[in-house]
Amino acid sequence: MPKKNKKALIFGITGQDGSYLAEYLAEKDYEVYGIIRRHSVAESQEARIDHLVSKGLVRTDYGDLLDSPSLYKLLALIKPDEIYNLGAQSHVRVSFDVPQFTLQTNMIGTLNLLEAYRSICPKAKFYQASSSEMFGNEIDEDGFQRETTAMKPVSPYGCSKLAAYCIVRNYRNSYNLFASNGILFNHESPRRGENFVTAKIARGAVSISKKLSSKLELGNMDASRDWGHSKDYVVAMHKILQHHEPDEFVISSKESHTVRDFCKEAFSCLGLNYEDYVVQNPKFMRPEELKELKGDSTKARKALNWEPEYNFKSLVKDMVDYWQREYDLKYD
Repeated sequence: MPKKNKKALIFGITGQDGSYLAEYLAEKDYEVYGIIRRHSVAESQEARIDHLVSKGLVRTDYGDLLDSPSLYKLLALIKPDEIYNLGAQSHVRVSFDVPQFTLQTNMIGTLNLLEAYRSICPKAKFYQASSSEMFGNEIDEDGFQRETTAMKPVSPYGCSKLAAYCIVRNYRNSYNLFASNGILFNHESPRRGENFVTAKIARGAVSISKKLSSKLELGNMDASRDWGHSKDYVVAMHKILQHHEPDEFVISSKESHTVRDFCKEAFSCLGLNYEDYVVQNPKFMRPEELKELKGDSTKARKALNWEPEYNFKSLVKDMVDYWQREYDLKYD
């Protein structure tokens, strides 16, 4: 008999990471299923995965991490081999505006999914999208954050992710589940939502280069982040679930750059000097700021044989090139 394809179930499939992960798994002949929340503008809801759905490479169903009956029903129906929980309220700045919703979705939602997972398909493998925001401003003496670094988050988002991280570890140990955490540092792509600073910079630079706008307003220019490409990081997610045992892994580029650096690189791709166009607006500042994130992904690189293909310059160029194509299609 032919070997059946593995089934993967992705929560958050319509997001940046979910769409790249769906593509990657489809290329590996997985049966890919995605859970989506109802959106008032249905025409744009599956924009990042339309090309996969139209080819029959992805099947989607409605569900919600805060609606336990839908989780039990979907897991029983699909019987996945691998579950990827990428669903979240994922914007750090917005988490200060909607802290209760952020905690409910990111922590209680994860708990609901774990309960359904252990009840319906406990032999499946479970991936939890954890975050470098869990570290807060804690950093080791060598300037890096790693799996053993203390975690003291400085945002409701970071707190929600730390709570989910801990409950995943607890369920793994309590119920003998293959449940792993990927502690992903910042990762971007052309598919990054436009309200995130990297997409805002890439789009803003292109808009200014085409004389459609004259300035770009940003918050803290000196915040430093470890930026990688989403395409590389979804490969790491898959590798984490192929590891011989469940564990925690930091996924990062091992370099940090400031928002100012990102601006400089994006504008220079277009032959412009960012200092002529970028202004700081206090409304984009966080109530408590996270100064620097720089991850040590040595453990993942050795144990999982993972290496990123993109570096900082190629990431920024990929995003700027995307927005150039978008503006060319719209205005030329």
